Amino acid sequence: MITLHHVPGSRSMRVLWLLEELGLEYRLRNWSLTDGGLRSPEFRSLSPAGRVPALEIDNRAIFESGAIVEYLCETHPEAGLAPAVGAPERSEFLEWVHFAETQANIVQNLNIQHIFLRPESARSLPLIKLDTKRLAVTMQALEAQLDGREWLIGHFSAADCMLGFNIDAMFRFVRAEGFPNIAAYRERIRSRTAYKAALEQGGGDSIYAQDFYELPDA
Repeated sequence: MITLHHVPGSRSMRVLWLLEELGLEYRLRNWSLTDGGLRSPEFRSLSPAGRVPALEIDNRAIFESGAIVEYLCETHPEAGLAPAVGAPERSEFLEWVHFAETQANIVQNLNIQHIFLRPESARSLPLIKLDTKRLAVTMQALEAQLDGREWLIGHFSAADCMLGFNIDAMFRFVRAEGFPNIAAYRERIRSRTAYKAALEQGGGDSIYAQDFYELPDA
């Protein structure tokens, strides 16, 4: 049995969604961000940095969501969720798989500053402004990529599972106005049966208590 180590609203949602798209049987083991379990020797034997996701599969454990996504696609080529090695669109697929993590790291910084860093006086307004601008730049690139396309490489692929996880978060910090292609992409993602099943199985996709987080006053 495949086991996905998961925290609701985290990067493990990418892998959970892909498992549903692939129609694979799996079990979830849920962890908390606050009880110290991710720092335990047990979990760090699966993921050395103490971060989800970790996937137990084929008698081994794999960590890092991008690596897991590529592994699942390569071991299930019949699903057609990644171009084959050597195919003309393979490089574009890989670009967007890894661009998703570039963008997610910016989102993570904003999550820390807006939500998790306590007390509020410890937050850095210059860093919040900088990362908000950096996030907007990545969104401009994504908006251009989606122009005239339903999915990142023209057809649905695992790159959409990687990057689609970011969509809910990015609109918490950057207004949707000016990004119509991304807004439409978000609705296509939400309509996918496998995405809805992943949300139901995984306890939701959002850690946010607010619809939008304004820049703090100077």
